[in-house]
Amino acid sequence: MSAQEDPVRAIVREALPNTMFRVELASGNNGGNIIVAYLAGKMRLHRIKVLIGDTVEVLIDPYGGKGRIVRRV
Repeated sequence: MSAQEDPVRAIVREALPNTMFRVELASGNNGGNIIVAYLAGKMRLHRIKVLIGDTVEVLIDPYGGKGRIVRRV
């Protein structure tokens, strides 16, 4: 991940349609913010389940408010 930032830890707060989730970012400069995140393609491909309350790693889009869930911790 040379051009992108490192993933940020977040907690899944709400499940939305089309594999989108509302997540609350953990500690750091964005701590406590709630953003909408979608599942990364590899997670869809391998059918990894994400449930409410799970801790996940999110890559935040630098231009918008969305994020991409890349790993379930």
